[in-house]
This record gives sequence, structure tokens and C-alpha cells, in this order.
Amino acid sequence: MSTVPDYMRLLPPETLGRLGRLGLVARTLVEGKIAGRHKSPYKGISVEFAEHRLYCKGDDLRNLDWRIYGKVDRYYVKQYVEETNLRATIVVDASGSMGYAGSAAAPIDGCPASKLAYAQHLAAILGYLLIGQQDAVGLVTFDTQVRGYLPARNVSSQMRILLEMLHATKAGAETNVSGVLDVVAERIPRRGMVFILSDLFDATEPLLRALHHFHYKKHDVIVLHVMADEELTFPFEHWTNFRSLETAGVSVQLDPRSLRAVYLERVRSFLKSLELSCGQMRITYVPMNTKVPYTDALAEFLSRRQGH
Repeated sequence: MSTVPDYMRLLPPETLGRLGRLGLVARTLVEGKIAGRHKSPYKGISVEFAEHRLYCKGDDLRNLDWRIYGKVDRYYVKQYVEETNLRATIVVDASGSMGYAGSAAAPIDGCPASKLAYAQHLAAILGYLLIGQQDAVGLVTFDTQVRGYLPARNVSSQMRILLEMLHATKAGAETNVSGVLDVVAERIPRRGMVFILSDLFDATEPLLRALHHFHYKKHDVIVLHVMADEELTFPFEHWTNFRSLETAGVSVQLDPRSLRAVYLERVRSFLKSLELSCGQMRITYVPMNTKVPYTDALAEFLSRRQGH
């Protein structure tokens, strides 16, 4: 009797039934090789008219615009925007802080979801949707450095490899979000779509510089900012031992009520700075709270994106 591989738990049938028909379209020009649904920076033959240019010997006579000829007595050909597939890279933060699972988190496999489990399921369905529309998809996992790298490809085995890699990913130690994002931006060979799934726990300035690196490379960047509800609301009431998930042996005992106001103000400032800066760079910023089931959060994001 055949058994379903463990990595397939990242794509539950109910998730595919709800999200499997949704699509992802790049908002900026992308570079690809096969016909698809995304606009290319190159002009070719397609259904969407772009501009005219003077006829050159060898041009297809079917593209001559006879109305223009009738007006100016010169031959012009129609140019069209070529549609293309894209190369998408999904970048998943697997640092120690991503292992946090607050009690308010929506369950995955019967337990409150850690931020990493939440990101893994998001990455799995995003990969499934992109491969389903014949796009090339790659995966990067990281903590202080790149831990796993799967170049973007559009081959029949890519989905299985991506799921196996995601399933094998465990929360690591410390993080270096900005440094790793700079490395990833340099590795991606041509413009495309980049998904960043992380809690973004890093200093603000280097983090924003790293995001600007993708903007400079003309990628269509989507930041899925995954945080636990407790990190956003700090609901703790009693003296608590707070333990670092990234540095072994580091903990502190304190009264959370004494610092709640300062903590929440810093979180609000951090989130506001991220959202504002991403907007200025035309980067899609999507806050995600693990108390919301990942299927609901992703369905809302995809629906809003398709509506633009």
C-alpha cells in the first residue's frame, strides 16, 4: 500500500481546493523564455499593442498598419508586448526566532503554528501556484547565511524538490536578514518575482538597504512579514522568563507590564517604517499574523493582488 510522503503535508487537499485555482501575476516587467501571463521588457508578437516603428526589410508584412500608411504614405509595423513566464524565488527565514509559536497561533497539524511552519506552508502553496502556471520557481532558506539554495527552474521534478527542501528546514540559530538578502539579490540572474517570508528581526537601516537592492535589480518583490500575535500585542501580565531563541543560554526575568508601552511603541514604529519604505520602493508589503490561518491570509493577499 502506497503512503503519502511527509513533505506532502505542506499541501493539504483542503488548501489546494481553496487556493489551487488562484494565480500570481507579476506587476513589473520580467524576463523569461516561454509564453505565459507576465509582461516582458522585450517586444514581440502578442495580443497587447505597444507602439509603431518604421518597416524594415524582412519584417512580417502581416504586421503592417495600413491605416498609418494611408495617412503618411510610409510603412509602419505594429509592435506588441510579449508575454512571458517568470522566474520566482521564494526566500524563507529559518532563524531561531522563526521557531516561536505563540498560544494564539492558528493550528497546523493540530498544534499552534510556529512562524516557520506558517512560512513553510505559505511557501509551499506559492510554489504550487507558480509552477501550475508554468513559471520557474526557486527556493532559498537561511539564518545567518544561506542554508539551502534551489535555483529557479520549470521542470516536472521541481515541486517535489522544493517541498522536500521546505520540509527538511528547521529553525536555526541567529539571523542575518539584511546580509543574506544582499547575497540573494546578487545570485538571482535576471529580473523576476521575489517572495521574502520572514519576521524581519534585524536593524531597520541595513534591512531597508537590502530590500532596496532587489528594487535596484528591478525585481517584483513581495514581503510577507510573518509575526506571532504575542509579538504584536505583548499580552503578558505576570513576571515571565523570556528566553532567546537565537542565542543559547540567554534569558531574562522581568515584569512585562513595566515595559509594555515602550515595547509596543517600538514595534509600531518598526512596522510603520517598513510599510512606508516598501511603498516608496514599490515593494508589496503584507503583514501576516500567525493567529490568522495561512489559507485565509494568502487568499486575501491573492484576491487583492488580482484586483489591481
